[in-house]
Amino acid sequence: MARRVSLLFVWSVLAFVLGCQTTYYAVWEKLGKEKRHLLKDNVEQVQAEQEKASEEFKDALTRVKEIYGFKGGDLEEMYDRLRGDYQACEDRAAAVHERIAQVEQIAGDLFKEWRAEIDQMDNAKFKASSLRSLEETRKRYARLNKTMAKAQSRMTPALTRLRDYVLYLKHNLNAQAVGALKAEVDGIQTDVEVLVNDIAKSVKEADDFLKTLE
Repeated sequence: MARRVSLLFVWSVLAFVLGCQTTYYAVWEKLGKEKRHLLKDNVEQVQAEQEKASEEFKDALTRVKEIYGFKGGDLEEMYDRLRGDYQACEDRAAAVHERIAQVEQIAGDLFKEWRAEIDQMDNAKFKASSLRSLEETRKRYARLNKTMAKAQSRMTPALTRLRDYVLYLKHNLNAQAVGALKAEVDGIQTDVEVLVNDIAKSVKEADDFLKTLE
């Protein structure tokens, strides 16, 4: 049984990656999960990725400040750590982008299916009630999607500044170059603080949205 579940999970992942949504949903339905459950799971995964991203960007900012405050020691080693922090941020940003894309796909398919099923109903009261639920869920999702997209967009300027800082240090690894980067340190701090704030708002909006799916 465990092997069967594992194989179904692998097939579902492959189906999603390859873009075969029908197969993806069919596999998960065999495991007892419908689109509503998948949407909930993926929103929670976006939250988790965003929270990790928040911590990783803050770690990178701390490393930048450490380098700017360089008073002696192994500058090469500090640069290597910063480069690693930047790579972690870049990888996490890509993971967030992928998760949000999954949420958008599943939400769109869920709402389309929900509307089609409402049209199949004969009971007028049930139909009206289901339609109200659909519209309310759509509105709440629209708010969530807006905050997720905003937080995601904040990653670009922060990554760009970090990348430039890392590359400049790579080409000018000396104390004089480090001292010339104060303006960039301030800019990185501003971008990271804005990003962290928007991620917090997105995570909170996700909590509110998830309550509607319970």
